[in-house]
Amino acid sequence: MADRIGGWLTREQARVLWDEAHRVAPAGLIVEIGSHQGRSTVLLAAAGAPVVAIDPFVSGAMFGGLATKDRFVANLAAAGVSERVRLRQARSTELRTGWAEPIDFLYIDGKHDYWTVSDDLRWAAFLAPGARIAIHDAFSSIGVTLGLLRHVLPGRRLRYLDRTGSLARFEVAVPSGADRLRMLAELPWWLRNVAIKILLRLKLFPLARLAGHRDRADPY
Repeated sequence: MADRIGGWLTREQARVLWDEAHRVAPAGLIVEIGSHQGRSTVLLAAAGAPVVAIDPFVSGAMFGGLATKDRFVANLAAAGVSERVRLRQARSTELRTGWAEPIDFLYIDGKHDYWTVSDDLRWAAFLAPGARIAIHDAFSSIGVTLGLLRHVLPGRRLRYLDRTGSLARFEVAVPSGADRLRMLAELPWWLRNVAIKILLRLKLFPLARLAGHRDRADPY
């Protein structure tokens, strides 16, 4: 179902979200920050637990505004999961200040600038110990990665688990030294991705292929 919906989530990353959503009890709650056309929303909701989808659906070439919202609603209906999804058309940074519900799984794929990601990480306060967070474009986007290095790496709230492409998983737990080192070990991959993005912007596609990047889309 998700394959029919536009977006940047790979099949391998979708499997990770599916497995994490299945860890949530039917009475639990999944929160998704950044829904776009519903590619990830559909598979999260199909796992069984209710989902709160947060997206302002702003206008712009990359976002699409209300037209994207219409596709989002239609895609949920086509997948038969509309009743399990509660859409909050708002910016995550504004909605967080009035939030009070406990969250069982958090998926962050909103605006990728450092300041927004830094604020979105504060949603972790609503998760119990042992709950999981997945963050898309980690160690790919500059803004997302800087937010993680500033707030997660030296912090004592989240421990790094692993990544599938740029989809990184974290757990609400006190990180060990080994957890921090594994996170630091991702920095060469991040720098490689930044270099590839520069090559793509300069249209130096042969050089990007030499670095192992086979298409003209950003690495994610």
